[in-house]
Amino acid sequence: MTGEINELYKEYFGCSPAAVVKLTGDGSNRAYYRLSGDEGTVIAAVGTSVEENLAFIALADAFEKSGVPAPRVLAVSADNMCYLQEDLGDTSLFMAMKEARENDCFGGEDTELLCKVMSWLPHIQFGVPQYFDFSLCYPVSEFNERTVMWDLNYFKYCFLKGVGVEFNESRLEDEFVKLSALLLRENDNTFLYRDFQSRNVMLKDGIPYFIDFQGGRKGPIYYDVASFVGQSRAKYTPEVVERMVDAYLRSLSQYKCVDRGHFMQMLSLFRVFRLLQNLGTYGFRGLFERKKAFVESIPAALELLRQLLAEAGGFEYISSLVEEIAALPMFVRSESKELTVDVMSFSYKRGIPDDISGNGGGFVFDCRAIHNPGRYEPYKKLTGMDEPVIRFLESESNIAEFLEHAYAMVDNMVDTYMKRGFTHIQVCCGCTGGRHRSVYSAEHIAHHVAKKFGVRVVVEHRMQNVRYVIESRT
Repeated sequence: MTGEINELYKEYFGCSPAAVVKLTGDGSNRAYYRLSGDEGTVIAAVGTSVEENLAFIALADAFEKSGVPAPRVLAVSADNMCYLQEDLGDTSLFMAMKEARENDCFGGEDTELLCKVMSWLPHIQFGVPQYFDFSLCYPVSEFNERTVMWDLNYFKYCFLKGVGVEFNESRLEDEFVKLSALLLRENDNTFLYRDFQSRNVMLKDGIPYFIDFQGGRKGPIYYDVASFVGQSRAKYTPEVVERMVDAYLRSLSQYKCVDRGHFMQMLSLFRVFRLLQNLGTYGFRGLFERKKAFVESIPAALELLRQLLAEAGGFEYISSLVEEIAALPMFVRSESKELTVDVMSFSYKRGIPDDISGNGGGFVFDCRAIHNPGRYEPYKKLTGMDEPVIRFLESESNIAEFLEHAYAMVDNMVDTYMKRGFTHIQVCCGCTGGRHRSVYSAEHIAHHVAKKFGVRVVVEHRMQNVRYVIESRT
């Protein structure tokens, strides 16, 4: 594909690029490259769907015609699978707010910039439809009951089932239907950006430019407001949220008169909906794909969702589930900088777990050389936490000797990491099915480390969907 984007650059500029650098994505299947040379620097986008690419290209044209700052599309390949667009640099609004976010203090300039972005939103919502054919939307042309249920089921299957809580599917579905009906009560046939948030706003010469709008469609005005002010990873304070909403409503008054009380009620419902959708994403990207940033976003999202559900009222069952999940040890946030040891069992058939801490450290122990109780009928349906399997392994295998070697290596690293002030080690034990030898080994390593060092140990048996925490003794 790099050959095709090189040719596209050459067609546009008349020469080949001097450098091609692949850019880091954030959960999208699209690939982006920065192409640079004497004639200029551009961003090449390589999509996986022609329809999605055509939607972006048409929307970019509509944004430009409506006077909204967005990247101009410069050239498109003959097969519409890739295109060149204006390079807006590397500074997103999310990055620009890093210091304010980390210090929980949004200054006057920060708030002013956020309000400026929100003031643009009504121009996008009401201006873009004048120049855009909604039949070009991808994958659907409007926000409707089907798309609402898609997102709510995303939460159910990728988050609820991922954390392993038991739930009454009928009661949950009843409240999903209720929420859907409330969300669809009104629609101004405006443009719904869908992913309107600070990561999709680039800053160039102090001007906000809007990107990643290819999933846009026809829909209600509340959705994008909820997306922006309710972005849990952005950590906006309640005061900043109120200022942003005020800025939006002032700008909206050019197009439509709204009752503030009614607007805020609807906004709360859409914020609940967006957070449920976000948790689906965090569950898939974090709990299944093992990406640290998404896992770390879950506690804040749960806390905000608890507050919004209490304000909205009428969703008692969803509220009870969120309360239960928020209380799980894996989602109880700790400000401690002490060492945490993650110990996992896994099946080699499913692959070695990724290190969600991002440091790539720790150990992977292969338990497949140990005599396997899973070969014998009485033990096949049991796990390494069941007494018959424990007796078999301790009497019929060399697992004690195996673990002595494992303890020595893990102990040395834990001791070193504690002295150096590191915060994370991951220890993985794998076997063929992830049921017997690996589970036994992970259990014993976890409790050995917890007893000897008193550190916090997070235990996960992937094939049994079991997670628990042994808290530190400090």
